[in-house]
Amino acid sequence: MAVCEVCGNDYEMAFEVHAAGAVHTFDSFECAAHQLAPICDNCGCRMLGHGLQAGGKFFCCAHCARIQGHSDLADNV
Repeated sequence: MAVCEVCGNDYEMAFEVHAAGAVHTFDSFECAAHQLAPICDNCGCRMLGHGLQAGGKFFCCAHCARIQGHSDLADNV
């Protein structure tokens, strides 16, 4: 069995995620998202979708990007 690096659960169905040259072990997608999903630089939510990027920052939506001064971004419709 393997131990989840987020919650510490020793789980027989744990899985590995290989990202940016590192190997991570999780017991659930919830723990994987908690550890690996980017965080919006405006509101702090975890982004599970594509999000937006501007000026080296990540945003969950165009509204958050605009609040941070990036008026050129728009959400895909």
